[in-house]
Amino acid sequence: MQADFNSSTTPRPANGMALKDVTLQRGRTRVFEALNLQLFEQRIGLIGDNGAGKSSLFRLLCGLDQPQSGHVHVPELEADGTAPFVGMMFQNSDEQIIFPTVEEELALSLRHLRWSRAQAQAHVRTWLAARGLADWAPRAIGSLSQGQRQHVCWLALLIGGHQTLLLDEPFSSLDLPGQALLRQEISVAPQQIIVSTHVLDHVRHFERVIWLDKGRVRADGLGAEVCAQYEADVAERATLVS
Repeated sequence: MQADFNSSTTPRPANGMALKDVTLQRGRTRVFEALNLQLFEQRIGLIGDNGAGKSSLFRLLCGLDQPQSGHVHVPELEADGTAPFVGMMFQNSDEQIIFPTVEEELALSLRHLRWSRAQAQAHVRTWLAARGLADWAPRAIGSLSQGQRQHVCWLALLIGGHQTLLLDEPFSSLDLPGQALLRQEISVAPQQIIVSTHVLDHVRHFERVIWLDKGRVRADGLGAEVCAQYEADVAERATLVS
């Protein structure tokens, strides 16, 4: 799946994301070197040890980091003012949430529509009510649990109209009911979704999973197969340590 951009049988993605020969250096650490990926599938899992490069890949895709060399292809903002193609949910919701109430935070995701504050908040209230969450609109962020704050970040992605959603460890702060709810919402969302996670059961059924190992693609294929390879590798390393 790491197709060559120059291959005559592999067209450049028109509505997907891709990286060609991307090198990313952070301080003295070489995070990626000549990384090539094309990301077409609707559901993609991203797995690997801490420090493998998962969050760095997300930061490249949403423009928070720029490579020292190579090219990151992401469809541009449409001329009609629609939302940016990519939206990202951070691992720590406190690094993402800005405003003091839920409705203000979700209204921020509508800024590309250039509505007034009142128009945006009215839309948020209607949208939340349609999802059975009308009572969430006026709630103070400080009154929410960590899992509920994570859910607010997920709602902000959905209401924002992005075409691709990057979820960085979205299950880490959720209890079992919260994990089940998010997994269900991911399964029915129309957007392309890429999930970085250590909880392999949430991506094992995906059509594609990428295993990153020290900034390199160690395996790339069907979710069940790649997850099994990663689990076997972890088990072997644990045996060597013991």
